[in-house]
Amino acid sequence: LCLQGQLLAKSWSSLFEGQSGAALQGPIYSFNGRNVLTDPLWPRQLAWHGSTPRGGHARRWDCQGWRSSGTAEGMATALGEGRLLSGQRHNCSTP
Repeated sequence: LCLQGQLLAKSWSSLFEGQSGAALQGPIYSFNGRNVLTDPLWPRQLAWHGSTPRGGHARRWDCQGWRSSGTAEGMATALGEGRLLSGQRHNCSTP
């Protein structure tokens, strides 16, 4: 998978075939072209996914039905870790 000419991952399946250690390679850009890993506009660099480390649906931790007044948690991974589905629970209100 390439983004702006840079390798992001060796293949689509390498990100989701239960390989929590699948390393993201290269920068990740927002829709407006900012590098999420280095731009100060993105102080919390999380990939929200709601998945288990093997790529299944983490039903209790997907922020589905979240409301701003709630305390629900969802699975997210710090992008700098390079492990897309390794994740930890974060409050769904986290920006």
